[in-house]
Amino acid sequence: MLRTPATEVTDFDAELRHLVKDLWDTMEGQGGAGLAAPQIGVGLRVFTYHCDGFAGHLINPSFDVVGEEEQDGPEGCLSIPGLRWDCRRHLHVVAKGWNMHGEPVEVEGSNLLARCIQHESDHLDGVLFVDRLDAETRKLALRQIRESDWFGQETTAPVIKQSPHPLFGGGR
Repeated sequence: MLRTPATEVTDFDAELRHLVKDLWDTMEGQGGAGLAAPQIGVGLRVFTYHCDGFAGHLINPSFDVVGEEEQDGPEGCLSIPGLRWDCRRHLHVVAKGWNMHGEPVEVEGSNLLARCIQHESDHLDGVLFVDRLDAETRKLALRQIRESDWFGQETTAPVIKQSPHPLFGGGR
């Protein structure tokens, strides 16, 4: 599911509002800064976020890069528990999408919020942040993932429980 591009949302109904609530509750319960629907086994273009003092959700999001500045810093993911590596991202972005009621939303973010928007948008495209690491770091990351306690285990929950991560968990 994490490698499959998510489908556009077309029905802004009670089921969608329930999905947003599930995403929010799961993200908050895991201490995450963001969570995309594919991470809980739902192939729809929806994510929630709570970082840098901003909180909300975006449906069918897109984003534009503002300026040429980039940031290189630690990044983690609730789907890759307990591990993080430095990842290069754009420093400033403007995301556009819809809320659960079908109303347009625009979110401008820098630093952690910009990183979160890019990270969660990647999930909606079937991309994991380890795909964005430089070759040497990616090789190390894949080895550490294979050596982790949770690798290869089947879980009943789509998101593996972990303590808050310094960046994508507890990084608010």
